[in-house]
Formats: sequence, C-alpha cells, structure tokens
Amino acid sequence: MKTILTIETLINEASRFAEIESIYDEPRLYGVTDGKAVGTYLEHKFTAYLAANYEYVQGNSASGIDIPGLGVDIKVTSIKQPQSSCPFRSASQKIYGLGYNLLVFVYEKFDDHANKTGRLDMQHTIYVDKARTADFQTTTGILEILYRNGNKDDIIAFIAERNLPVDEIGANELAGRIIIEPPIQGFLTISNALQWRLQYSRVIQQAGVVNGIWRIR
Repeated sequence: MKTILTIETLINEASRFAEIESIYDEPRLYGVTDGKAVGTYLEHKFTAYLAANYEYVQGNSASGIDIPGLGVDIKVTSIKQPQSSCPFRSASQKIYGLGYNLLVFVYEKFDDHANKTGRLDMQHTIYVDKARTADFQTTTGILEILYRNGNKDDIIAFIAERNLPVDEIGANELAGRIIIEPPIQGFLTISNALQWRLQYSRVIQQAGVVNGIWRIR
C-alpha cells in the first residue's frame, strides 16, 4: 500500500530528486534548447516517480495545477532566465497570491557532446507558500499606501497606475477588499499578459531568509 503524499514528504522527495537528477545523463535531452520541452520532461519524470511511490491526486486541465490535493504546482525553469507562465484567473492574484503553493526547480543545462547526453544541474529547488506568491511591487505599494493612512480612492488610483487587468467596477471592489483585508508581502514578479508571467529571481534570493520561502536544495 502506498504512503499518502504530504507537503513534508513532497519537499523531501524534491530534494532527493534534484540531487539525483543533477548527476544523471539523459540522451533525450541532448541538444534540446526548448525550455518548455525540458520543463515537461522534468515535471513528468518527477510526478511519475511520486505516483509510483505515493498516493495522491494527480493534476489535470480542470485543476490547473500538478498536485491539487496539496495545492502545489510544479515549475521548472532555466537559471539563465528564471521564469514561467501560469493561468490568469483574476487581477486579485497579483495582490493576494496565485491561490496555490509553488515547487520551483531551477536548472542549468549541460550537453556532453562526446556521449551525446544532456544533464540538468539543479541550481536551486525552492518551495513557495501560497501566501508569498503575490507580486512584490504591487503588494509593496499597497502596504505603503495603507501605512501612510491611504484610503480607498488612493488604492483605486494605485490599481490604475499599475495597469492591473481589471475594469472600473472590479477596481472599486478590489480596493474595498484591500482596505478591509490588507495583503501579505509577495515575492514573485508577475507580468500582465493573457497568462501571468512569473519571474523567480527575487524568490531565489530570499529563499531561506523570508518566512514562507524555503530553500530545499
């Protein structure tokens, strides 16, 4: 009977997986430069390993994340430009977070031309609690306005300045919520697009320093 997967075991397995993968030579990765292909390879390999050893609900297109039972999405990105995309749900994600935790594998890829294999050296493996997945500059600005006794009008003006993807009615509702429920400082950089573009440089810098961002490896 398989063990039920928990956040603690997920983190432990991610650390072990990153260590092993960093010394594994994979012929299928030789010459591959497409970051999406590399990410798909690593995600599938890790989730297949988890499925073989643990009991958990695997993600699908409906859930939108890789491990919905634990509220965790897996992200794989190159150290050259540590970023990825995720589905846009609402403008409030920039302020209150994505709504789920992130497990981020950051790799540097090497090709062995003699043996025609590729290797992913895991530079960073980081777990980000969902409470820290809001946009850094947006939450910083809002918290500063509130600290200076700003009101709802100030928040609405800030939302407009930041070009959050929300209409006038939505901005008014969001500002009202912010006054009652101030956000927590986020540490992602989230760029506006049809899909959110997440950038992880600050998360990498703050891992192990800020509560809610853990350096696994």
